[in-house]
Amino acid sequence: MSFAGEQYPGVQVPPPEADGFRLNHTMLRIKDPEASLSFYTRVFGMRVLRRLDFEAMQFSLYFLARPEAGETVPEETGERTVWTFSQRGVLELTHNWGTEGQEGRIYHDGNAEPQGFGHICFSVPDLEAAEAWFDANEVEFVKRSDQGKMKDVVFVKDVDGYWIEVVQADRLSALGDGAPG
Repeated sequence: MSFAGEQYPGVQVPPPEADGFRLNHTMLRIKDPEASLSFYTRVFGMRVLRRLDFEAMQFSLYFLARPEAGETVPEETGERTVWTFSQRGVLELTHNWGTEGQEGRIYHDGNAEPQGFGHICFSVPDLEAAEAWFDANEVEFVKRSDQGKMKDVVFVKDVDGYWIEVVQADRLSALGDGAPG
């Protein structure tokens, strides 16, 4: 029998009409594409899969991901666009043209009041090595793995102030232990 998901009030059996649905990407608005692309490609090793420009509406979309080793990414742009929108774990960075000239952080990070969006998350093979890498790259920490009530969980900020959770999966088996359910 395959895993049917944890059950809580409000959980419903997925209807057959939703078969094949998958979460493809999440979107963050960015102020300066050069700074954001540098951060996500240098610090997190992501690749830009596709850039789409919408001149009439004055914005650009950058789709980033970490293709698996040996995974073939189509070279032809149309095929790569289709491939990009069929993946999991894609980060869309949306740049509204002209924002790069504005002072300071211009987008709400979702963690200040009023709270809303919280964070994105990366899983890493070695949390201490990741923390050292972040230090070497002058990444802003919200919380280190040895701080706070939730040990083995790191939070850093990207150049726009969005929070990024960083975890080492094999250290989380007891995370949330004691919660109902």
